[in-house]
Amino acid sequence: MASADWLIARPVAHRGLHDSAAGVIENTPLAFAGAVAGNYAIECDLQLAADGEAMVFHDDTLDRLTEGSGRVDALAAAALKRVTFRATSDHMITLGELCELVAGRVTLVIEVKSHFDGDRRLIRRAAEVLAGYRGPVAVMSFDPECIATFRRIEPFLPRGLISERFEDTDHWRELTAGQRFTMRHLLTAVIARPNFIAYDIRALPALAPGIARDVFHLPLLTWTVRTDNDKAAAQLFADAMIFEGTEP
Repeated sequence: MASADWLIARPVAHRGLHDSAAGVIENTPLAFAGAVAGNYAIECDLQLAADGEAMVFHDDTLDRLTEGSGRVDALAAAALKRVTFRATSDHMITLGELCELVAGRVTLVIEVKSHFDGDRRLIRRAAEVLAGYRGPVAVMSFDPECIATFRRIEPFLPRGLISERFEDTDHWRELTAGQRFTMRHLLTAVIARPNFIAYDIRALPALAPGIARDVFHLPLLTWTVRTDNDKAAAQLFADAMIFEGTEP
């Protein structure tokens, strides 16, 4: 990645420009259309369908946001696309459909979800779809092995490492204490060899992302910026913000 200007040029709308009170749900076509209209970059999430398709959705299960229930990876893409989001007419879309919707008009920053179990099907499918996409796009993940795999199979696709404090041991129950330590301090960058870092705003400033930015000159994005205090911290300690709620 010769220059990161395109990656940090605009604030990034977290899961699209969504507002549930207005009937605009995260990671939906309506939220993505709003971000495009506002000329914001888009952050979104990928989950694996049962048939190996890359679906644009955050949670492991359907229950929080949709009229469906159960695990996302238990259903094939065709079935997932029939599930409606609550109180809307929006349906889940594939990564390919997201690319068609955005069509290169704004930057896509795509988080690839991982269960830290060595399953690389979602990575391979995402790389396959994005190989034919001509718009500005980057992938990122908490899982350093995921990012290392992208480097091997699609080396020219910009890739980022996401990190935080990892203090919620229930949420990160797949990880050992040692893994959480190495991930928190970005020691996993040796494996991942990222082109950029995305770090939790609640943990900034911090030594590891500061070194990544100031010594190794890796662009630093920060998530999720929601308040004026968050915005002030993002402007001081990061190069671009991934925001939701009040627009920057």
